[in-house]
Amino acid sequence: MFPEQVEQDLRAAGWTPKRQVDPESWLSALEADGRLRRHSAVIAFLSEFGGLAVSISGSGVSCAREPFELDPLLCLGEEDRFSEWSEEIERSIFPVGVLDEGRFFLGIDENSELYLVETWVASFGRMPEAMNNLILGVQPTVIHDGSD
Repeated sequence: MFPEQVEQDLRAAGWTPKRQVDPESWLSALEADGRLRRHSAVIAFLSEFGGLAVSISGSGVSCAREPFELDPLLCLGEEDRFSEWSEEIERSIFPVGVLDEGRFFLGIDENSELYLVETWVASFGRMPEAMNNLILGVQPTVIHDGSD
């Protein structure tokens, strides 16, 4: 399913094929104020990858390989950011974690596209290729640079 390096890094973080965790506590916490709504892609993503902390570093394909943690609760308080970007790009981006020790947020839309979310938005592509790009250090494509 994943290239060898990606699978090694995921396994080192505790991932296994067919891994299943219950995402309900993450989903309900982020939906509590009504600005965000779960979709099937975030449920599937968090069921397989939720709770993983991937400790990587070094040079990548086109950018540095940065550590990331797939814990949506690290995005609590950022619901406005996700709902506003969702509206701006006409997608439903749900938080899934952080990149580079909290420097950037990660979210996934209803089409399983993984985003870097900040004062701008960039895409790592659709899963599973997005996970490859994130781990191998492929520069995400800027979708919106935050300027009007």
